[in-house]
Amino acid sequence: MYDRIAKAIDYLDTHREQQPCLADLSAHVGVSEYHLQRVFSTWVGVSPKQFLQHLTKESAKRRLRSATVMEAALDSGLSGTGRLHDLMITCEGMTPGDYRRHGQGLRICFGLHESPFGGCLLAATERGICKLAFFDTDVERERLERELAGEWKQACIERDDVVTRPLMRAAFATDMRERRPLHLLLRGSRFQLKVWAALLSVPAGELVAYEQVAAMIGSPAATRTVASAIAKNHIGYLIPCHRVIRKSGAFGRYRWGDHRKQAIVGWEASLSAVFYQ
Repeated sequence: MYDRIAKAIDYLDTHREQQPCLADLSAHVGVSEYHLQRVFSTWVGVSPKQFLQHLTKESAKRRLRSATVMEAALDSGLSGTGRLHDLMITCEGMTPGDYRRHGQGLRICFGLHESPFGGCLLAATERGICKLAFFDTDVERERLERELAGEWKQACIERDDVVTRPLMRAAFATDMRERRPLHLLLRGSRFQLKVWAALLSVPAGELVAYEQVAAMIGSPAATRTVASAIAKNHIGYLIPCHRVIRKSGAFGRYRWGDHRKQAIVGWEASLSAVFYQ
């Protein structure tokens, strides 16, 4: 079903200036207005009309202007905390020795699941979640599995959907009964870890520019390096690189698809009134 939602998002994005009505969107997607309204609202969290408002650049600009440069809660550049759907997210960076050993001695379980934003691969160790990535096709799924093996060459990796299912529920929880603390295991340079930890301090429903993230970590001149670190994030959604946009207000590129980024931003904005206010 996500493919139809993505098709609807694409239409709203490319026709935002015309402000298409539900009938136009229904005709393009090929489903009834009633069904589209219900399914879109279930997956995205807001109606197509409300979501169209989130896609406009002026809306993004207003959010960006009203956002303050948050102070990141970082300690030694290796860990930070933030709130995601009222979950406490903590993170731990691998030591240089761990990094060189390519995961030797680690057991990694990964699962393949359906998320609110399409197919999702989630991988975790006893020390925390080490990968979360989205896919739409079998080819993309296979590429992600190879990518996981390449990132942790010496680890013991096996698929176990039962182990990862509770983590998936917690990661995308909208029900208070399914929320739980989550821990992330990060693999990257010291600079990358600082950037990823800083992203955890950006509240859901808010957007920041790359320049703001650079200022948050005390490196205002390192915008390009910050952008590179964000692009190399291996734990999608939980480390919210989707909340970073261009200074102009444009959403910019997203590793797992531009329209998926727009869907996540709209979904979080609709949930923010429940979880963050």
